[in-house]
Amino acid sequence: MNFGSRAYEGVREFLAETGEMVILTGKTILSALKPPYPYGGEFVQQFLFALKLCWFPLMVATVAFGYGAPGLQAAQVTSLFGTVDRLGGFFVLASIREFAPFVTAIVTAGVAGTAITADLGARKIRDELDALAVLGVDAIKNLVVPRFLALILITGLFNVYALMLGVSGGVVATVVFHEPLGPFWATFFNNASVADLWGSLIKTTIFGAIISIICCYKGMSAKGGAEGVGRAVNEAVVMALITVFAFNYVFTQTLLATHPEITQFR
Repeated sequence: MNFGSRAYEGVREFLAETGEMVILTGKTILSALKPPYPYGGEFVQQFLFALKLCWFPLMVATVAFGYGAPGLQAAQVTSLFGTVDRLGGFFVLASIREFAPFVTAIVTAGVAGTAITADLGARKIRDELDALAVLGVDAIKNLVVPRFLALILITGLFNVYALMLGVSGGVVATVVFHEPLGPFWATFFNNASVADLWGSLIKTTIFGAIISIICCYKGMSAKGGAEGVGRAVNEAVVMALITVFAFNYVFTQTLLATHPEITQFR
């Protein structure tokens, strides 16, 4: 009975938070589209802040992932069959479709997302958000919308950055195995398609929206002092990554079902 009560409370709390985040998403989109637009300066500041924090960790993580997992491991396996020249085509599947968007989401959530949650959480426990409400300032338009737009833009740009760095990991792996780069690029461009590229960009952009909404919600609902802010940061990162992984599954299945030609490995 005790276990059943705890499980029920956990499910109820999860559904309540999910509903509140959906409402926050709707309010954020409406506030972003509806004039006036007083958040221009804050948007630029948040964009540059995320750019400054994330570019180096993203570079290191993307090269490490690209060179380590799909690079060295795949090259090791294909070398057993004398088909290292197929590594370029594999990188379309590994880097463009999955690794680059995932690494971008992980770094953005772990670096920029935690900073957003901590910032808004600190404002919450200092009653700054309540003070803004008393003054008639819309916290969603002035605080959530610029962070929402900044993460959407930064994740889309970072995805392109991660794609180039991830593919460079495959190039390095090919060179390490003393193979010519011509076959790598030939199979890469034979398998790459416009659907792969725009699918990767759209997916990563939505990742940014998911991360920003969850981190803003957790920050603005933090309670319990400094300990509560730390707890909100941890919950925000975990929930954001789980939601990103779940959305990626649905998006990838939809993309493959609507574009069956990209399922063929040439």
